[in-house]
Amino acid sequence: MKKCKRIAMIVIVGIMEAMLCGCESCSRASKSIASDFGGGLNRTVTVYSNTGEEIKSWSGKFDVTESESEVYFDLDGKRIIIHGGIVINEES
Repeated sequence: MKKCKRIAMIVIVGIMEAMLCGCESCSRASKSIASDFGGGLNRTVTVYSNTGEEIKSWSGKFDVTESESEVYFDLDGKRIIIHGGIVINEES
């Protein structure tokens, strides 16, 4: 009986592992966890005007937070808050 439970457990773990490996949502989740515990990701945030001209750009290791009306992040001990414009957030 113990052998059957052990085999069943190995099969269940194998199926769960197969389901989670290569899954794009799992990849995003692991990247989010790494970002939370590692102080952010290496990024470049650039703000463009409505005509496509670059207004300002920031690079560094930080997390970006977005809401309906603003984008903000902390860099070098300062909080940068962006209202309006077109914001491009690229991971390096």
